[in-house]
Amino acid sequence: METKMKRQVATLAIMLLPLASAAAWADASGNWEQGYGHMMWSGGFGMLGALMMLLFWGGIVALIVVAVRWLADNRNAGTDASADALQVLRSRFARGEIDEEEFRRRKAALDE
Repeated sequence: METKMKRQVATLAIMLLPLASAAAWADASGNWEQGYGHMMWSGGFGMLGALMMLLFWGGIVALIVVAVRWLADNRNAGTDASADALQVLRSRFARGEIDEEEFRRRKAALDE
């Protein structure tokens, strides 16, 4: 369930990122300096420009986080749980927590 949620968030972020950056391309009039002044605070988009910048960089950071988590989950998916369980069983037998009969019975159950 959690992996499905991560994939949905990653897909949504990938789909919305171009829409967030589209506002930066919206003015094709040519000379943006006339009437707009400073890009961020006076005239023009004002606070919307700052919001779009935050959304853009937030989207980039979110994509990187989702990609790193997805890669880490895929790397750990290949580990063999039965080998780990057998190692724990052997160490319990070596410490004397279980006897030989118990060890053989549990090892047989793991081998099935």
